[in-house]
Amino acid sequence: MAHQGDLISKDIEAYLKEHENKEILRFITCGSVDDGKSTLIGRLLYDSKMIFEDQLAAIEKDSKKVGTTGDKIDLALLVDGLASEREQGITIDVAYRFFSTDKRKFIIADTPGHEQYTRNMATGASTADVAIILIDARAGILTQTKRHSYIASLLGIKNLIVAINKMDLVDFSQEVFENIKRDYNDIISFLPHNKDLNIQFIPISALDGDNILTNSEKSPWYTQKPLMQLLDTIEIHKQESNSFRLPVQYVIRPHLNFRGFSGTITSGTISVGDEITVLPSRKTSKVKSIVSNDIKDLRPIGKDETVETIQKAFAPMATTITLEDEIDISRGDMIVKSTDIPKVSNHLSAMVVWMDETPLKLNQNYVIKRATSVINGAFNSIEFKKNINTFDEIDADELALNDIAKVTLSLDREIAVDPYHENRYTGSFIIIDKYTNSTVGAGMIVSSIEGFAHLEEEQKVYSQAEVELNAFIRKNYPEWNCKAI
Repeated sequence: MAHQGDLISKDIEAYLKEHENKEILRFITCGSVDDGKSTLIGRLLYDSKMIFEDQLAAIEKDSKKVGTTGDKIDLALLVDGLASEREQGITIDVAYRFFSTDKRKFIIADTPGHEQYTRNMATGASTADVAIILIDARAGILTQTKRHSYIASLLGIKNLIVAINKMDLVDFSQEVFENIKRDYNDIISFLPHNKDLNIQFIPISALDGDNILTNSEKSPWYTQKPLMQLLDTIEIHKQESNSFRLPVQYVIRPHLNFRGFSGTITSGTISVGDEITVLPSRKTSKVKSIVSNDIKDLRPIGKDETVETIQKAFAPMATTITLEDEIDISRGDMIVKSTDIPKVSNHLSAMVVWMDETPLKLNQNYVIKRATSVINGAFNSIEFKKNINTFDEIDADELALNDIAKVTLSLDREIAVDPYHENRYTGSFIIIDKYTNSTVGAGMIVSSIEGFAHLEEEQKVYSQAEVELNAFIRKNYPEWNCKAI
C-alpha cells in the first residue's frame, strides 16, 4: 500500500505533507467472541504493510507457540497484546491501531466480543464513524451480533459494514451468505435510528485475505467492492449540528487586563461581535476577541491595549474567547449564540448503557459528567429495558451489567440540553459512582422533560392505608373537595 511507498525514503518532508491532509476514518470491529475481529485487523495491517519486520518475526514465532491457525501466521496476535488475551484467545481490552492508504488514514478500535466486556465495546464505538460487524459464517447471527448492532446504532454510527467472515469454512457458499444477509435484514427495523443507517454486506475470509484488498476468485458471485475499497470510499457522516456550542473548560486570567474562557468548540462557528448567551445562567454579552492557539502573547501591559485576535473560530478548534461584559462564567457552563439557544432543564429523558456489576438503583445519587460539567443526579424511573434477543421493551426497576434502557434523570442543577441525535458531544454523558469513582454507565440524552413535578405526582405510589383514608374522607366529608388518589 501507499503508506510504505518510495517517497518516505526519498523526501520525508513531501511524505509528511502528503499524509497531513488525508481524511481520517475511525472504525471499530465488533461482533461475538471468535468471529475473527482481531484477525481482520491483523490482516488489514499486514496487507497495508504496516508491520515492522521484527514485529512480523515475533508474531511468526508466537504463532507456533500460542497461535490457533495451524501453519499460518496468527495475525490476531498483532492486536491481542495482553498475556491473558493470548492465553484465552479472546480480546479483553480495547486496542487501537493505525494504518493508511493513498486516500485515507484509519484509526481502528478492536473491541471485545464477550458480553462481560460490552462496556469496552461501547467505549470504542463512542468515537467511531463506521462499525464493521463480524459474523461467523458457520454460526450466523448471535445475541452479541444484535447487542453490538444495537449499541453501534444507538451511539450514532450510521455506517455499518456487516462482514460475514470465515467464508472459507463454508466453501464460499452464496446461499450461506444470502441467508445471513436475510436474517440480518430482519433485525434492522429494531435498531435505533434505522432509517439513517447505511448497511453493506461483504463475504470475507480474514485469515486468508479473501475480499479484503481485492475481490476473491473463490466468490465470483460477489462483485461489489472489497473491504479496503469500501473503507476508502465510504461516506463519513460527521457531526451534523451547526449550532455553536462551547463548553467552558477553563477561565484564564493571567493578569488584570485579560479574562478569557477556554474550551473546545464542539459544533458550529463563532465570530467577533456575535451575541452570546451563557447557560444555564442565561446571561448575555458579545464576543470581544478570539484567541487561537497560535497567539501566545496574552499580556498587554497597558489597560487600553488589546490582545491579538482572529475573526472566526469553528469546531473542533480549541480556543479562548473574551467578552465585552464582565459576567460570571465558570467551568461547566455552556456558551451558545443568542440566536440559537437550546432548552435548559434539570430533568432529562435518556438512553443508558449500564456498565457495572453493581446494579443501577433508582433514586440513588450518582455523579453525571457531561462535556465539562460535573453534576449530582439520580434516576427517577426506568421507562423500559431492552430485551436484546427479541428487542421487546420490558418493565424493570433496576439495571444489571450490560442492560440498555430508557430512563428519566433528575440533576441538581440545570444544563443546556442537546439531544444526542443532534449533537453527539454535548448530548452524551457518563455516570460515575460517587463512592468508588468508577464509571458505571454511559448515557445519551433523548430530550428534556417538561412539567416533571406534575409527572412525579402522577407516578407517586400510595399505601393501602392512604387509599382507604382518602376514600373515607371523600365519602364522609365531600365539602372538603378531597382529590381522589
